[in-house]
Amino acid sequence: MKQRVHWVLPVLLGVVLIAGGCSLFKGPQQKPAPSQPAPQRQAVQGNEPDISVYMHETGEKKTMKMEDYIAGVVAGEMKNDWPIEALATQAILARTFTVQAIETKGGVPSRGTQASTDVKEFQAYNAKEVNDNVKKAVEMTRGMIITYQGKPINSWFHSSAGGITATAKEGLDYKEAEPPYIQSVQSPDDLAPADIKNWTATFSKKEIMDALAKQGHKVNSLDSLEISQKGPSGRATVFLINKTVQVSGPEFRIGLGVSKLKSLLLDKVEFNGDNVIFTGKGYGHGVGVSQWGANKMAQEGKTAADIIGYYFKGVTIEKRWQ
Repeated sequence: MKQRVHWVLPVLLGVVLIAGGCSLFKGPQQKPAPSQPAPQRQAVQGNEPDISVYMHETGEKKTMKMEDYIAGVVAGEMKNDWPIEALATQAILARTFTVQAIETKGGVPSRGTQASTDVKEFQAYNAKEVNDNVKKAVEMTRGMIITYQGKPINSWFHSSAGGITATAKEGLDYKEAEPPYIQSVQSPDDLAPADIKNWTATFSKKEIMDALAKQGHKVNSLDSLEISQKGPSGRATVFLINKTVQVSGPEFRIGLGVSKLKSLLLDKVEFNGDNVIFTGKGYGHGVGVSQWGANKMAQEGKTAADIIGYYFKGVTIEKRWQ
């Protein structure tokens, strides 16, 4: 369950956090709209394509069928015993990401291939975890991608939204105009593990100062840390260090480690001696599909089209090959 990131400094809602610690105001909660399945249409452009893949583990380049590659991605990004419709959702997301990357930048030009198994530069991949569930999910969505006005979308996803998804600008520091298909919606993430639903992360002042220095924000002491701006979902978008140094929320999270500072949907930040304690919910940037939300919706009988239509507004699921 990996996330990809982009940086910019958005200017959104203001909320100040005193150095001694205080509870943060909640962002405006949006009532979930009725789940409308994404419409589907045939847009077949040919047969299933082959895809060239850089195998990160061995350094070799392989050519395989697109659907075989997608199966490995689904198994790498989601547990293979999850509901079929959740796995089908992940298959459509993975296929969309791959097609969009190939169409817009040729895949992974630095590797001379169309894809890579290195999650840091493309998508997770684990062919060993492909089972009958994954194969079924991939086959039932064969050739399907998500489009908006005929073009593949940015098919963002994350582990858990903590109850509400983020806009692209607040969750990813997205540099371009906010995609119209991305809207902040309530997300049914209550099946997520306890340490994802609610968590605390403790960092020493030195850890934070070192992380800031690596990002070009050198400070000689950490006297205060304030959240000066928040986005529509309530996520921190700008931190203010020592009343003078501004750091974007996503940049700050990356600097401290995205597996430890699990999200920017923070309930409380407080100083405790030489440590700073963050209390929050969810895991990931919060943009697009929540995997734990997809799991819950699938268990409630929703289809992949329902799930995609809920998290991405105004999109179409197109079948590009048979």
